[in-house]
Amino acid sequence: MNFSKLIQFQNGNLFSKLRNKSCLFTFSVLLIILNINCGEKTENSNSANLKLLDTVAVNVSKVKIGNIQLSKTYTGTLEGEEQANIVSKIPERIVEIKVHVGDNVKAGQILVILDKSGASSQYYQAQAGYLNAKKDLERMEALFNEGAISQQLLDGTRTAFEVARANFEAAKNTVELASPISGVVTAINNNVGELANPGLPLIIVASIQRMKLVFDVGEEDIPNLVAGQNTEVYSELKPTIIQKGKIIQISKSADIQSRSFELKTLFQNTSDKWFKPGMFCRVNVELKNRKNILTVPNTAVSIIQNSKGVFVVNGHKASVRKIETGITDGKKTEILSGLNEGDIVITLGINELKEGSPVHISEQTD
Repeated sequence: MNFSKLIQFQNGNLFSKLRNKSCLFTFSVLLIILNINCGEKTENSNSANLKLLDTVAVNVSKVKIGNIQLSKTYTGTLEGEEQANIVSKIPERIVEIKVHVGDNVKAGQILVILDKSGASSQYYQAQAGYLNAKKDLERMEALFNEGAISQQLLDGTRTAFEVARANFEAAKNTVELASPISGVVTAINNNVGELANPGLPLIIVASIQRMKLVFDVGEEDIPNLVAGQNTEVYSELKPTIIQKGKIIQISKSADIQSRSFELKTLFQNTSDKWFKPGMFCRVNVELKNRKNILTVPNTAVSIIQNSKGVFVVNGHKASVRKIETGITDGKKTEILSGLNEGDIVITLGINELKEGSPVHISEQTD
């Protein structure tokens, strides 16, 4: 090999080496660019995934104008519009019962007669005193007409007669028990020959053209009840028979034991007098009826930052609104302030939200 060929050979090797190094450098630069691009795509992809994971799927509903009727059912016992328990004041034997269940009676009619000669009765003693005073008065009046006695003596005799007559009437009323009202005999609790126990009803008389239902309510319901409110009375024996009535009486103080208040509602009995005193019935009371008010579903209302509030959708994000509420029927709640008609409130997914949380609406109910 001559010198020129040697130079040519070495130059070729040098060129080849330089060319290989150039290719390697170019490949390295391309690889770095690709890594940078891939890194940027990965970061963008991760950012997008994180953003997607932060979005909360929610159900929503519109705030709208509606009505809320709040009612509640109670249980109670029936009475006649007027009802009287015929009771004895003294413990004596019953010698006669003058009526039967279902009989119509008038006020003042004698229903039960007790033993007038019993140890507790003062009937005969009072009767004797009355008759004696009556004879004395008749004699004194005759003498006064003849001018034999003074006006003062006559007045004293007349006073003694009035006292004796009052004592006799009182003694008579303790053994001859009369009805204080007109009505129907609804119950007879004793038989002839039995001892009448003072204070316990012997006979019950009631006027059943109209009926009263006596029932108790808790103190939490009293603010929503006033005389004149509409009621519906029915019995589980015949739930299809529903009679409309009104509240006529509300107790002014609660029972010490039960902490409940007694109410009475009056209603018209059926034509066949199906409702009877003593029956166990139910009454449905319309507590409140609010019309044309702002309402939201109950599921939208929650306690947020120690006060009542809702989450509304504002530009695909959740925003907290503090609200004031009124009555609720268990499904809808009255909104007094804080929302406007047409606002979109979140009803499902609330526990995952905070102010500004991105949301995705899965379902909307009107």
